[in-house]
Amino acid sequence: MKALGCGVLTVLAISGPPQGRPPAGSADGVGGGWTVRPAAAVPFGVFLASDARGTERLPRFEAWLGGRRATVGRTYLPGENWTALRGPDFILGPWTRWRAAAPGRLLAVNVPMVAPNEGRLPDAEVARLLRAGAKGAFDPVFRRLATRLVAAGAADTIVVLGWEMNGTTYSSRCAPDPAAWKAYWRRIVTVMRAVPGQGLRFDFAPSRGRDAIAWTVCYPGDDVVDVIGMDSYDQPPGGTFDDYLDQPYGMRHHARFAAARGKPISFPEWGLFRRGDRPAYVRGMLEWIRTHDVAYHSISDYCPHGVWQCRDNPRSAQVFRASMGATGPRPDGGNAAPAVPAPP
Repeated sequence: MKALGCGVLTVLAISGPPQGRPPAGSADGVGGGWTVRPAAAVPFGVFLASDARGTERLPRFEAWLGGRRATVGRTYLPGENWTALRGPDFILGPWTRWRAAAPGRLLAVNVPMVAPNEGRLPDAEVARLLRAGAKGAFDPVFRRLATRLVAAGAADTIVVLGWEMNGTTYSSRCAPDPAAWKAYWRRIVTVMRAVPGQGLRFDFAPSRGRDAIAWTVCYPGDDVVDVIGMDSYDQPPGGTFDDYLDQPYGMRHHARFAAARGKPISFPEWGLFRRGDRPAYVRGMLEWIRTHDVAYHSISDYCPHGVWQCRDNPRSAQVFRASMGATGPRPDGGNAAPAVPAPP
């Protein structure tokens, strides 16, 4: 999915396990069983805006959630050109300052691998760029980005590199040349890890399901991946939350794939979508998250996906807010934010 920025929070437990929850001790679990935690123990992000608007909106979002404090900042680098991939000040500045303003905060940044990332490039051109990247053509771009993050005090940033690579939306996609895509990923990670002072972590985050290619075919290797993520919206393939779990290359496959490699999972993007205001989906996602080894997760909070900036989903907003442990009336008697359209 496309997104322009976000912030983060800590989540509280929700009531009632939905269908599809794995039993304790399931073979799906890391270390022989699922880790069941209060949702408040899971680092949480909310996509509010990529630039300073995201950090400015966070306090109101936190108030709407009863004062729950953000622990993860979520933003995206623009991919319109190669210069943007170096990390523009109007995005990295607000978020690295937010990161440094309080102990325990973490920054997660989506970083394209190819520019223009949404330029509708044909497969042949994507394959050419992937092969060039694998040979080092774009090393200075990623070296500069890592250097900037270290200098800004965000050396432990989670880099969500080339997200949704199994789809067709972005130029940073894998299907045109999977071997080159994996070699290029490895090259980027090697270059960024070579920057002095860095402690970066890299999140491999396909979209749920098979899409244009099985995402397992694109996996670049355990030595260059720290977190195995998945973007999962309330949309096809599948119609129920159990479908999302059990479909080919779905959420259960995701959890097992990561567990077999000793990696935590993440959900860098999730939210409502094709089926409107559906609180059962929100409840299912938060239950799945709290019963698995999730490094962090982030709901996309703009229409049609969101629960605060989007007023189209009042029942889901109520479930989300209660699940976060918020008590009492909402600060304005309803959603605290004006309706915000989807980013262009």
